[in-house]
Amino acid sequence: MFLVTPALAGNAAIDGVWKMGNGKLVVKVEHCNGDKICVKIANIAKAFHDDGTPRLDDNNPNPALRKRPVVGLQIIDNMAPTGSNTWKGKLYNSDDGRTYTAYASVSGAALEVKGCWGPFCKSLNFSR
Repeated sequence: MFLVTPALAGNAAIDGVWKMGNGKLVVKVEHCNGDKICVKIANIAKAFHDDGTPRLDDNNPNPALRKRPVVGLQIIDNMAPTGSNTWKGKLYNSDDGRTYTAYASVSGAALEVKGCWGPFCKSLNFSR
């Protein structure tokens, strides 16, 4: 018998593949470590350079990680639930190599991810 905890039952709607409104980014969201969520880049509009080489995580502050392809990169790890269909955690941005405080919320077929640096926030909107 499989039991679903209330946290998992209320937050299961976030699992799946989500596409950013402008089509430039596709992410895969799945539960990890119980009721937390993890997010990987599934695809980006410019996944390869003109010469055919993959786009790399070349802005990473850790030189040892700069050779990782951006597609497949985990950008959110262990984002914790804060309520029904809401989460808080850290978001890694491969565009600038920084990590931001992040908030995610899902409503039906809409996912909003907000990355914040101090009082400044930027929202990204996704759909299934």
